[in-house]
Order: sequence, then C-alpha cells, then structure tokens
Amino acid sequence: MQKRKTMKLKNIPPVPAVLLAIVSVQGGAAIAKGIFPFMGATGTATLRIVLSAIILLLAYRPQLNKISARQWKLIVPYGITLGAMNLSFYLSLSRIPLGLAVTLEFLGPLVLAISSSRKALDFLWAILAAAGIFLIAPWSVDSKLDLLGTGLALLAGTFWAAYIVIGGKVSKVIDGGQAVSIGMAVASCVVIPFALADGSFAQLNFELLGLGLAIALLSSAIPYTLEMSALKHIPAKTFSILMSLEPAVAAICGIIFLSEHLAAKEWVSITLVVTASLGATLVKRKTNEVADEKH
Repeated sequence: MQKRKTMKLKNIPPVPAVLLAIVSVQGGAAIAKGIFPFMGATGTATLRIVLSAIILLLAYRPQLNKISARQWKLIVPYGITLGAMNLSFYLSLSRIPLGLAVTLEFLGPLVLAISSSRKALDFLWAILAAAGIFLIAPWSVDSKLDLLGTGLALLAGTFWAAYIVIGGKVSKVIDGGQAVSIGMAVASCVVIPFALADGSFAQLNFELLGLGLAIALLSSAIPYTLEMSALKHIPAKTFSILMSLEPAVAAICGIIFLSEHLAAKEWVSITLVVTASLGATLVKRKTNEVADEKH
C-alpha cells in the first residue's frame, strides 16, 4: 500500500507537485504553531525531521551499501542543508510572525532565480514576485522587527537556495525517494544535538508525538518527495519562482483558519506573486510544447 502511494506521488506532474508541496507545508506549519509553547522551536523542528526520516526510510528502504562515493558527496551536503534550513526557519518563527518569516526566507530562492536567469521574461517574473514580497513585508517605521529573528529567516533563505541547487544535482544521480530519505536521516543527525542541549524533549508525550507525526508528513515527507520529483523536470529558476506562492498561501491560510484580515496592498502583493508564478509556469509549458513539436 505504501509503495502504491509513493508511486502516485512520483507520477504527479512537476508543476502540480510543487503547488501541492506548498499547500502541504503550510498545513504542517499551522499544526507546528500549536506545539511551540510545549517543545519550543528547536524541539518542534527536531521532532519533525526525525519522524520524517523514519517515515521516509521505512517507505523507500534505501540500500546504503549501494550508494557510491559520488552520491554520498551530494547527499551529505543535501541533508545538512535540510537540517540547517528547517532549524533556522523554526527559530526565526519563534521570534517573528509567520508571514514575515516566510517572506524573508523566500529572498534566498528569489536571488537564485534572478542570478540564474538568462531571459528577460524570466527576470520580469522575478521582479513581479519581488514586488509582491515587498508589499507583504511590514517595512513601515512603526514595525518593531526582531533583528535576530529577521537574521535567522534570511539564513533559512540562504539554506533554501542551497537546497534547490544541491537538490537538483542529487535528483540526477539518485532516485528522489532514496535521496530524501537518506538526506532526512543526515538532517536528523544535525538537529538532534541542539534539541538535547536545550531539553526540548522533556515535555514530549503521546499527543505531541501524534501532532509531530502529522507535521512530519505534511511539512517534510510529502513536500520534499514532491519537490525532488519536480526538480528532475524543471530548472532551478522555474522552481524558485513557483515557490513564491509560499507567502500567498500563508496569507490565504490565515484568512481561512485564523480569520486574519488583509489590507488592499496585501491583496495586490498576492496578485503579483500569483501572476509571477503563473507566468513562469505558462512560459515553461509553451517552451516544452515547441520542443515537442520539433521532435
């Protein structure tokens, strides 16, 4: 049964796979918010990563003895990046609002999208996404930003950009499921010492463990598998711009689940971000269709 579910995830087209991954991550973030008061950011991040690693290892059962030295040289940095990205993001989330954390984190992939672009049209989509993010972020003088939280979010964005680059390389030398499962195991080794050091697991019980399992599925196991599959078929810059939907989805989840009211400029920002994502998707699809016609 688990194998059939895995195959279904791998067979999802790249663009829908990325979109589904985004929605899944936001669902996991909503659950994680309720665990912070009990386990803290470090404990929640560690619980998510460790349970994700267990789930993925059981699902894919990678044969470690058959992993080549060349593959290990990519998988280990991939796993370290996953652990550092998640830990720094959750730490930032404990100090600044979710919308701001997601917005600042996305600057990493956005810079990657612009730096790797070779077409003027791709640059336009990146500019639109940047404008949307700028409008979402509270840049007014009245805003009291936590500098450490802001720095951690930017650090998470740097690791996110590295994840995109390394993930794209890893997906070309090893099956995506095996890469994610081994990578999450490596990530667990990165974050566990931090959780043990601050005593995050002291409050752990069966209820929190169950919530942690839900977070692991929604925020790590499902989306990372989908993303690894998508990265095989779309370039890093297209993936980066599609991921610009993260702030917009976070805002929509706020309306649905938290009854948050959006200002006019925030609606404009969502429109800009969605336009950039749709533009990148449509251009990519049109390019593929032309290529298919030539063959």
